[in-house]
Order: sequence, then structure tokens, then C-alpha cells
Amino acid sequence: MAAAVGSLKLTLVCLVLLLVAVIYVYDRGGEGHATPPLVLPLTMLSINLFAAVVSNKTFRRQLPLLVFHLALILIIVLVALGRMTYLRATAEVLTGGEFSGLDRIEAGPWHWGRKDAIRFENLGFQIEYKPGLQRDSTRNKLRWRDEAGIPHTEEIGDQEPLVIHGYRFYVSPNKGFAGLFRWEPSDGSPQLGSVIFPSYPLYKDDQSSQWRLGEMNILTRLIIPGVLIDPQKPGWFRQPGEHQVTLDFSWRVATLRPGDAVQLPAGRLVYLGLTTWMGYNVFYDWTMPWLLAACALAVLALAWHFARKFAAKPWQAG
Repeated sequence: MAAAVGSLKLTLVCLVLLLVAVIYVYDRGGEGHATPPLVLPLTMLSINLFAAVVSNKTFRRQLPLLVFHLALILIIVLVALGRMTYLRATAEVLTGGEFSGLDRIEAGPWHWGRKDAIRFENLGFQIEYKPGLQRDSTRNKLRWRDEAGIPHTEEIGDQEPLVIHGYRFYVSPNKGFAGLFRWEPSDGSPQLGSVIFPSYPLYKDDQSSQWRLGEMNILTRLIIPGVLIDPQKPGWFRQPGEHQVTLDFSWRVATLRPGDAVQLPAGRLVYLGLTTWMGYNVFYDWTMPWLLAACALAVLALAWHFARKFAAKPWQAG
């Protein structure tokens, strides 16, 4: 039975199924459709390889080959588990604000991470641009607390993530401005809120955002006079010296500067000013360090095997 399950014919079938699954995933657009079609052939491959190790006496007689194939089995199993438990998402956090949750979450069906326990504060960021509005280095300072409640300050970038509970937060190209408002209802307590405008400078010509206040849908536009980042010169991301926002209600359009207010039927809406926001790409895969260790073990075992093989044939003197 083990010999049949571990046969090379079944290995070929598994490899063909894996190839078909990879082509299917690529054709469907990648991550969101990857888990179900990939896990089945990977599981079959791991069973096939394990059965081959059990039924083939050659592996038991040669320790390096045994270790190499066991490492391959471990790699296949870890890849399958990684697909079942991974997470990819995005997040947007205001400068001076705290992380409040993940957006556009894509995760494996067995994801067990502690995303609800993530806490950090965005203390601000600096972004440099090359001519042509090519984004250069991005530095973002964050403050977070460990399991003991001790605060830490850390600076992250494109390649240096913030790691909390296994979740890796990388700065993304998405960042921009956000308007801060205070809503003073006629029959309740004041409430603070924000309106996030589209990523800047990618959408510098369309800084508008639709949001809802009570029963009202409000189209808000950010108007920045002049050129904030000169595309012909090196520059940096910064807040505008002057700006205004327009609020497009169904019955009127109000233009506000920081400190201005507009009276509405249900209360008073005050525009407090402008702040910035940073977008993050979030990644979680607990298998990555184990995959690295398994790959290193496989390479070392294969090197051990070939070293023994060639060492058994000494060089002939010329």
C-alpha cells in the first residue's frame, strides 16, 4: 500500500494537479482564490513523498537523503498550512490617531491570529520625492505597547515593518490628508470625526470623499491652491499652508476654512482643520521562519549527501 501511494506515477499526477492549480489561481487574479485549489495538490504531494520515504529502503540507509526528503515534506506541509492560516489586509491611521482595525481583509479559513489585540499610534511620517513625483524613502514613527503594557517607539519604512502579535505592518504608497470635524447636534453631546480624502499626490486632482452624517450624504472636497509638490524638483510630503473644504449638501454648498462652521437642521458642523493619514499593508504568516529553517535544512542535507558521494571517490594522481 505504501509503495503504491509513494509511487513516481502518483508524484507525476500530483505535480500536474499542482501546475493546473497554479495556472487557475494566476488566471483568477491571485491571492483571493489561491487557498482551495493549492492546498489539495500540496497535501497529496506530502502524503506521496512520506509514503515514498517509508517504502523505499534507500532513504533509510542514507541519512542525508532521509533528512533531505523529510525536509521537503515539512516544506510542503508548511506551505499548505500557510495558505490555510495567512492574512493580507490594509489599514489607514490618522497622524496622532490610533489603529482601529483592518480593511480589505483576505485570510485563510484557519486564520487564528490576534488581530483584535493590535494597538499602536501613528506619530507622523516623512516622505521624500524624486523629480517626476517618484516616491523615495518613507519613514513613519509609531508608538505601541508590549504584553506588559510598556510603551515603545519605533520607526518603520518600506522594508522595516512593525511586528505585533505576528502581524507585519509595512508603510504603503497610500497616504494623504483627512479633514477633522466636530458635530454639535441640537439634542446630544458633541462628537469628533474625520473624513479621509483620497491618496495624495496620486489623486491630487480629485480630493473628494463621500460620507454620511445622520440622514445626510455629504460630498466633501479638499481644495489646495497652488502646487504642493513640484513634479520637476525633489520634494517632500507636507501639509498645505492654505486650504479649504467644500461640503456639498443636497440644498447648498458650504465652503469652510479651519474654525468655520455650518448650521444644519439637526445641529452645527465645525471644521477643525487638516491632518494626514498613512496607509499600511498588513501581512501575517506564522510559517515563514519555519519555512526558512526547513529550506536551510534541505540545502544542508543535500550538500551533505553530495559531499559524501564525491568523497567516496578520491582524486586520481595525474
